[in-house]
Amino acid sequence: MLVDEIVGWRAGLDDLLARFAHRFGRAEPRRQALSYLVGLLSPLASKNGWTLAEAAGDATPDRMQRLLNRSAWAPDAVRDDLFAYVREHLGYDDGVLIVDETGFLKKGIKSAGVQRQYCGTAGRTENCQLGVFLAYASPQGRTPDRPGVASAPQVVRRPRPREEAGIAASVGFATKPALGLRMLERAITAGLPARWVTADEAYG
Repeated sequence: MLVDEIVGWRAGLDDLLARFAHRFGRAEPRRQALSYLVGLLSPLASKNGWTLAEAAGDATPDRMQRLLNRSAWAPDAVRDDLFAYVREHLGYDDGVLIVDETGFLKKGIKSAGVQRQYCGTAGRTENCQLGVFLAYASPQGRTPDRPGVASAPQVVRRPRPREEAGIAASVGFATKPALGLRMLERAITAGLPARWVTADEAYG
């Protein structure tokens, strides 16, 4: 990659962060959010609290975990800011909204929404969480994963993991089609232009 491409990429990332920097009340979580984004976009083989922290030069994952679990910021508002960014840079009348899921293998007992079910990541039935995601694609480009839409556990039943994961008591079970529809409604309400929606047969 040429130096001017790297400079342009970083300038674009700084512009993206500027869109939602005001959602953070303090400079430290703003800087940590930038480090988090850089880590997610990096070619790290595994992306978790430890690896993202190490890539950011942190000795422990404490700062990353504090950003996601305890820092005061508005995730829904940031998601809306990202919708606006995607609409401006990738928006196209013939855009496509893509609903899909991925499985997260889980071996411990603290994660909410874990049960034995088919996991595409493993290619077999395993203990895992399922996350439903929404992506956007157009001739202008595509979002690498989803346009700021957070995944939700497919099953949330045991109270202790709910509390440890910060899942509100008002969040109940939702099927994959229901989660997908909810995200599609948000994208359309946000004005993301699209002519097509695609998903596999599990979504009806």
